[in-house]
Amino acid sequence: MTAPDVTVAVPVRDGGRRLRLVLDAVRGQRTARGVELLVCDSGSTDGSIAIARSRGARVLTIPPRDFCHGRTRNLLAREAAGRHIVFLTQDAVPATQHWLDRLLDAFSAAPDVGLVYGPYLPQEDASPMTARGLESFFATMAPGGGLRVDRLCPEARAVPSRELLGPRAFFTDANGCVARGAWEQVPFRNVPYAEDHQLAIDMLRAGYAKVFVPDAAVEHSHEYPPVRRVQRCFDEWRALREIYGWVEPLGVTAPRDRILSPARADVRWAGERGAAPRAQAALALRAVVYHAARTAGAVLGSRHRRLPPAVRGVLSLECRATFLPVEHQDVGTS
Repeated sequence: MTAPDVTVAVPVRDGGRRLRLVLDAVRGQRTARGVELLVCDSGSTDGSIAIARSRGARVLTIPPRDFCHGRTRNLLAREAAGRHIVFLTQDAVPATQHWLDRLLDAFSAAPDVGLVYGPYLPQEDASPMTARGLESFFATMAPGGGLRVDRLCPEARAVPSRELLGPRAFFTDANGCVARGAWEQVPFRNVPYAEDHQLAIDMLRAGYAKVFVPDAAVEHSHEYPPVRRVQRCFDEWRALREIYGWVEPLGVTAPRDRILSPARADVRWAGERGAAPRAQAALALRAVVYHAARTAGAVLGSRHRRLPPAVRGVLSLECRATFLPVEHQDVGTS
């Protein structure tokens, strides 16, 4: 039997309706490449395993306690039969029937490409704050609309991680692909969060290039009530501190710069897209609450090492009480 060209790998737990959309979109790709669909389930009780198998996926199962973002993706990569491994999450739906080919074609941009990734598009129910945030964030990756290729010259490979924060080292395994040969040399670290950021840094330092493909998008966004948004941002900014050493600045201008200014931008964005004046007025308050929650999570998350473990656990959406700076992270495929 001929080995597939690519394995699409998805970690799953209670994926529900959205998982069906993801797997159907993968199976609906217009590609001449051989595609393996591989799922790792960590304790679903909603029929996700049956859904995956009905779409022709090979399913691995692990106990919920064994799930770890880095380690589980290493398991998927180790079990994958393809020469390239595309990682999705259970709610990241490929936006077009050419998504897979767009990702894989980017490996021909240069012989040293180890990672390729695409952007997120907001789901239909996304708030203006979320939609504008995704649009503006990914617009910074490739302002001209073409491929973005990042690599580090040998002299830059030892720079502190903090200097790589931003588009140069960004990668997402909610919509990203790794060459098997590159992964064998540079696997995910066995870390509980932001394993994709760390992989990109490790790959760049190992001499591999990374490519962003603007037209290889997935529909992937999340909405949270204020308290859960604080928790989600706490986890994200804790990871930025662990990986890059980043501490979110906090000064007298923070309310204006991080809450009021982006809230005004959200209202303008919605107005430019046809929102009525009354809807814009209602949106203004929602946007202020949104950015206040985001700022609170960022400030607390980037200062989490000062907090007792019990407090970290309460503030974390994933209930994680640990602090794991990069120098303590495990490198390996176990």
